[in-house]
Amino acid sequence: MKAVICSEYGDPAGLALETIEAKPLKDSEVRIEVHACGINFPDVLMVQGKHQLTPKLPFCPGGEVAGIVREVAPDVTAVAPGERVMAVTFWGGLAEQVNAPLSSVVVIPDEMDFATAAVFQGGNAVAYYALKRRGALQAGENLLVLGAAGGVGTAAVQVGKAMGARVIALVSSPEKAAAALRNGADDAVNYTTEDVRGRLKALTNGRGVDVIFDPVGGAPFDDACRSVNINARILIIGFASGKIPQYPVNLALLRSCSLIGVNHHHFFVTEPRQAEQDMSELLQMYRDKKISPVIDRIYPMELVGQALTQVAEARVIGKVVVSIC
Repeated sequence: MKAVICSEYGDPAGLALETIEAKPLKDSEVRIEVHACGINFPDVLMVQGKHQLTPKLPFCPGGEVAGIVREVAPDVTAVAPGERVMAVTFWGGLAEQVNAPLSSVVVIPDEMDFATAAVFQGGNAVAYYALKRRGALQAGENLLVLGAAGGVGTAAVQVGKAMGARVIALVSSPEKAAAALRNGADDAVNYTTEDVRGRLKALTNGRGVDVIFDPVGGAPFDDACRSVNINARILIIGFASGKIPQYPVNLALLRSCSLIGVNHHHFFVTEPRQAEQDMSELLQMYRDKKISPVIDRIYPMELVGQALTQVAEARVIGKVVVSIC
């Protein structure tokens, strides 16, 4: 089968399309014929050798797929060959076939296409876990989403709105501000041209934001953290900017706020029943037309290097998909 192979850590442009043998199925695994693979920032970090889950070389990146079940292990009865499914694989998805653990496999609703399914689980699951289980977001609270035009940021905007929050998007350009507003954000603040603290104070009537969702890190983090309400929750998702900020702990004391790490992989692995419940609730939000992934563009498999580069350089609105077959 054809697969995208990372033979050495570095530039995503160095990825090669090779022919490899499919791996045999293990117990509780499902073999999926991949039709689409979602590209996420962790894929870029894995290719660069900077992610905590980076597998040994050589490996096939791609952690989120959608396709058709072709074979199941003898102990698998929940899905059958021929069914349309999506799955989180963490890596291996940029290939014509991938083996996925049954625990990560979800049947695709009839109304959902493969491209949408390929980016549905990752961003939405992270956003929901962060906002619901870690941040305890309540209806009517002010939610500030950093990187609100990116893959997980667009999901956080939609999920936050579905949970009843007032959503403020913090972005880096007028184009991304417009995209965040189209995606459902109530307000957008451009941190490159505006007084962030002044705008957030005005938008919240002087209270400050109740929850911060930050997958970016870097420069915007400081102003955001100084614009919080009493008992605010600051959710640390990742550092897409490449810069890990420093948090002045006196701010936590002054505002009685909490700095909360969000490790969805750990939750997914150790609490599968709760993760399954979250996905069921997210699919209901999709059926109710409250959430739907934003797809910037779809690349052919041969241009996977370009797809990852676009994500690495934050030149997309929403998610990127690679079409496999």
